[in-house]
Amino acid sequence: MDETVRAWLLAQLGPATDPTDLDTRYARLRTARAVALEVLVERRALMLAEPLRVTVDGVVTVDQTNNLTGTERQIAGLADIVGPDETTTVGGDGVPDLVAVPLVPVRRRW
Repeated sequence: MDETVRAWLLAQLGPATDPTDLDTRYARLRTARAVALEVLVERRALMLAEPLRVTVDGVVTVDQTNNLTGTERQIAGLADIVGPDETTTVGGDGVPDLVAVPLVPVRRRW
């Protein structure tokens, strides 16, 4: 993984993310977007494994629902982002959304 990809991943996932873990995932998954998606899905699963809201009456309330919502939005937003190691985005049907097509002049028949 080059520095551009690493910087993009850290921008998406936060500076506290372990670079060694990112390198390992990138070697296995081969795209920065796939690495970001896998890390975010794991973070979401960890949030869902714990109670999202804990209240101790009259003392404290801890509410993680906004963190979960933000993570889910970030996961959904990855579909619209082109990673630094990608040239086109791919839609849900597996077909590229953007394709470069050369224009060729048509010969006219008279």
